[in-house]
Amino acid sequence: MTPRIVSIQTTSERGGAEYANVDLLEALRRRGHSVLLLTNLPVLAAGTDVPVETIEIGPKLSLRSVRRVALDAPRTLWRIARQLRAARPVGATLVHFKKEQLLCSMLPRRLTGEVVWCEWGPVPPALRQGLPRLAYALAARRPREILAVSEGTAETVRVAGAPPGKVRVLSALVNVHTVGFDPAGRERIRQGWGVGEQTLVVGCMTRFQRRKRTDVVVDAMAHLGDDVVLVLAGEGEEEQDLRRRAAPYGDRVHFIPNVRGDVDAFLSACDVFVFAPSPTEADRPRAIVMAQQVGLPVISTHPEGAASLQAPGTGTIASPHHDPQALAQAISAYRDDPELRRTVGQSGRAALAQWRDPDRVLDEVERALGPGFERGRGEAGSPAAEAGAG
Repeated sequence: MTPRIVSIQTTSERGGAEYANVDLLEALRRRGHSVLLLTNLPVLAAGTDVPVETIEIGPKLSLRSVRRVALDAPRTLWRIARQLRAARPVGATLVHFKKEQLLCSMLPRRLTGEVVWCEWGPVPPALRQGLPRLAYALAARRPREILAVSEGTAETVRVAGAPPGKVRVLSALVNVHTVGFDPAGRERIRQGWGVGEQTLVVGCMTRFQRRKRTDVVVDAMAHLGDDVVLVLAGEGEEEQDLRRRAAPYGDRVHFIPNVRGDVDAFLSACDVFVFAPSPTEADRPRAIVMAQQVGLPVISTHPEGAASLQAPGTGTIASPHHDPQALAQAISAYRDDPELRRTVGQSGRAALAQWRDPDRVLDEVERALGPGFERGRGEAGSPAAEAGAG
C-alpha cells in the first residue's frame, strides 16, 4: 500500500491556517499522494476530495487549558495512536498546533512515520522561556523539518529551542485553488446585498478575534458616505462586539458567514478589499492573495504580513497604521477613481503571478516529508494550472 500523509489538526475555529492545511492536502492528493485529515471539524474539508476522520482530543494548549491538557494527555495519546494505527501505513505525519506537536513527539515512529511541523504563526511567548521552552525544545528534536510561514515565525521557533537546521521558511506554504473573477456571481451576490453598481462595496474576509483589527475597518465607516457598504465575512468570538460596534451604520455594514466554497463570487462582488492584520500575521496572507487573484485593489491597515504583496502601485497600506480615518481616506480614493481601482487591481494580480509557483511549493513540501514522497505526481497532472500559492 502507498504510505499515507496524515495531517492532525484539531481546532475551535475555521480560519486561514485550517483551510490552508486542507488546500495543501488537496494539492498533495492531486499529485498522487494518499492523504488523510484527522480533525474535530470535518466541515473544513467540505467541497474537497480530502478524506477525513473525526478525532476529538480536547482544547488547544493555552495558559487556561494547560492543566486539563496535562491530565488528559494519556487518553489523548491513546486516541491519536488509535487513529494512526487505523491509517497504516503512515509515511509522514503533519502536525500544526502545539498540543499535537508535543504529544506526537512521544509516539513511536512505526505509527507516525516522519513527523513534520507546520508553524502558521509565532510560537507564543509563554513557550519561549522556562520549563515550557524546555518541553518545546525537547519535542522539536523529533520532527524531520519545521516549516514556518514567515521569517518572523521561524525566528520564534529557533528562540524557543528548535534545532536551527530543521527550521525552514516556506512563506508560500499553502496552495489554494485558482480564484478568478466571476461576473455572474458578482451580480447574484450584489442583488442579495441590495446594492447597485453605483455603490462601492468594501469586502473583508477575516477571523473575528481581538488580535485582528477588524474594529478599525468598522470604525472607518464613520468617515465614509452612504455610497460605501462594508461586508464582513467570517466568524469568531468577537462577532457580537463587532456587530454592536457596527450598529450605528445600519445596513451599510453586512455580516455574512465564512465564504469557503463561494469565495470567487464574494470577492467578485466587492470593489475594494481591506486587510486588517494581527501583530503576528504570516507573510503573504491567503486573503490578500485571493483578492489579488480576482483583481481587487487591496488596502491593508498595517504592513504586517502584507508588505511583500503590496509594493507601490499594487496596493495600499494605510498610514497612520490601524487608523480608521486613514483607512477611510484610502477607500475614498478608490471610490472616487474607478480607473485607479482597475489599474491597481491589475498590477496586483500581475505582481502576484511573478512569485506564485505552486509546483515549487509542493516540491519543497515533498522534500520535507522525506525521500519516499519527493516524486509524487497524480494522473491529473501538475496542480500548477489549478492552484495558486497563498
